[in-house]
Amino acid sequence: MTDAVDPEDRKIITLARSARARIGVPEGASVRDETGRTYAAATVTLDSLRLSALRTAVAMAVASGAASLEAAAVVTEADSLPPEDLAAVRDLGGAGVPVLLAGPDGRLRATIAAS
Repeated sequence: MTDAVDPEDRKIITLARSARARIGVPEGASVRDETGRTYAAATVTLDSLRLSALRTAVAMAVASGAASLEAAAVVTEADSLPPEDLAAVRDLGGAGVPVLLAGPDGRLRATIAAS
């Protein structure tokens, strides 16, 4: 990761990267709520339930009582995120929440507005 990444943003990228590695899935995500609490998740793939890592992290924040989001991070090999992922962030945090897209090595590749 570059030094230009804010320390709080670096933290959620690291959490997303750790969730991805721990579960051994292609994608990990983390979100930070309005109080600074963080929620990390990996992709959920069950016969009856499929959720991206980002939607899972948003759901965990909602289930824990978060009222809004400050930032989100996704660690993946993909070059973009599905609109449904950005919609989940927007639903809880609004259109201005930055979504940090990082590669498996943790390097920030893009910052996407959840608009």
